[in-house]
Amino acid sequence: MKQKLSKILMAILIFLMFSYTFPSCFSENYTRAYYLLDRPDGTKQYKLNVAVPQSLYDYYVLQNHKQVSDEDFVKFVTPHALQPIADKLWEIYQNNYENFADGVLMIVHQIPYEVTVPAKYPVETIVENKGDCDLFSYIAASIMKAGGLDVVLFYYKSEAHMNVGVHLPDPPRYARRQVYYITYNGIRYYIAECTGGNWAEGWRVGECPPDLIGENPTVVTLENCEWWSPGQVSASYTTLTSSTITLTTSSTFAIQGSTITLSGQLTPSLPNENITIYVKIGNSPWIMADITATDLHGKFTYVLNLNETGTYYVRASWSGNDNYAGADSPTINVTVLPAYLIILLIIIIVLACVGVIIYLTSRQKYQEIEEPQLPEIPT
Repeated sequence: MKQKLSKILMAILIFLMFSYTFPSCFSENYTRAYYLLDRPDGTKQYKLNVAVPQSLYDYYVLQNHKQVSDEDFVKFVTPHALQPIADKLWEIYQNNYENFADGVLMIVHQIPYEVTVPAKYPVETIVENKGDCDLFSYIAASIMKAGGLDVVLFYYKSEAHMNVGVHLPDPPRYARRQVYYITYNGIRYYIAECTGGNWAEGWRVGECPPDLIGENPTVVTLENCEWWSPGQVSASYTTLTSSTITLTTSSTFAIQGSTITLSGQLTPSLPNENITIYVKIGNSPWIMADITATDLHGKFTYVLNLNETGTYYVRASWSGNDNYAGADSPTINVTVLPAYLIILLIIIIVLACVGVIIYLTSRQKYQEIEEPQLPEIPT
């Protein structure tokens, strides 16, 4: 019995030591730069710097990538995650929808072409800096949608190709050849081809590749696209200054059903900034636990409920702003034990203590017994 209890106690101690010493992961930002012109035939050039927090990339890597039907294309359009890019484009194009759409095409035309399977989300494509027609179309549609444009996906099944259709208030002025569009529900959607490596002289809105002229693509509308994401990229025409975020926890061990308090500091010390708390339990995907805000000094706290057993991986993320790139905290590990295991551990400790007391008591009594003396032999 004692041997079994010792083995159980040893197993628990090894589990706790392994959970505690599992290395924390330090995060980084992924940065990309894209060039833009003030208009399709313009000469003034801009450099747009984009930064993606690692936590946002990790989040999308672990999302569902399956494509069973045409309706599955929609989930890869993520306007909220790329909203800062759209906001920056409007600073250049000043309510000119055609120039805005052509600016989006300039961005995707700078990403190297490589056939990619399975499909990826825009954040993944930006970070990995490669993709094909559908991946470029997802980025373009996401930015256009974030910018308020009416946009759809055109899927050419027989050609295994995809591009974007965008509605404009007026016909495109900068198309260098015949303008092509597809009418859907009474609305003209001008073709926007997203492939092509020459960003300054690439395809413009309304221009159609020769092999697609006369094709009748499937129109995929985007009402059900992802309108919200746990974080965003940051974008600026100046070099983004780095930021940092710390995270500490009130305890690295806890019992199932309890809570821990997370605390952190954002640098720069900005008030009212949204901080996303990400949680991963064991081998499960990263999920967003909640969003909290910084106080006047850039500090934040959050109470995390621990409803499941296992090892929790927790980190905090800030998406950045016009001046600062986003940042992720190091990952904190929290071991959550089931209540019955704690009770068992207490019982083992109590039994061990009782065993020690009994052993010491019996040893003391044994020492108190006088050794019998042999009788004297008469001479």
